[in-house]
Amino acid sequence: MFIHTINPVLLELGPLQIRWYGLVFLFGALLAYGMLVRAQKKGKLPLTANEVSDLILWLVAGVVLGSRVFFFAFYRPDLFSLTEFFAVWRGGLSFHGGLAGIAVAAALFCRRKKIAFLQLADILSAPMMLALALGRIANFINGELWGTASSVQWCVNFRNTGGGDVCRHPYQLYEMAKRLIAFGWLLFLGRKQFAQGFVFWNFVLFEGLGRFVLDFWKEEAVHLGLTSGQWLSAVMVGAALYFLIKKHREDVRRLF
Repeated sequence: MFIHTINPVLLELGPLQIRWYGLVFLFGALLAYGMLVRAQKKGKLPLTANEVSDLILWLVAGVVLGSRVFFFAFYRPDLFSLTEFFAVWRGGLSFHGGLAGIAVAAALFCRRKKIAFLQLADILSAPMMLALALGRIANFINGELWGTASSVQWCVNFRNTGGGDVCRHPYQLYEMAKRLIAFGWLLFLGRKQFAQGFVFWNFVLFEGLGRFVLDFWKEEAVHLGLTSGQWLSAVMVGAALYFLIKKHREDVRRLF
């Protein structure tokens, strides 16, 4: 058993706090920027350097707004206030909301610049999966998103962060491992030539499927037999399977 005593604050400079959660968020933005610049220089993305910088701002705004809206709408409506809404350093960023927010922001930007949304989505899929994996490490450091009670040898006690004096599955680390595996798969796909959207729908499929399965080991309220995350993930899986079967049958055959 491991008793969680990790400090979520990396460094304090007077009133300023540098938190692990914020560093992960910053790393994700820089990683996405680097991948977009690389694609732009290779001629795979018809944008200027300034437009890439603008796009990152759109994506960051989309992921923050979307993730906070979903968090308060589906998980903790009891905590909502305008002050709490913008306190992102405390955690509470819903993955499904972040994905919806970033998709809307990217779609609006693509429409404005007259570029293909799926072209951009394919480029962003792998770095976004890696950033999400690191985000689960930040969740573990924060001592949030506890797993269900367990007696496995690697269980964690989150009594210092509100999880009660019981040992639990380290759900955050399970999610991290799943996303690192998915990241490797998306990198593999990115080195081959597929129709636009194939890499993105693989991202949606494996993230949704993995989340659906792993949420059985997550401490969360159940609605009609499933958690809110599982219902939203089921929608992701259904949408991904529809487009992979409808639009990418040849791409799927090429994998085997």
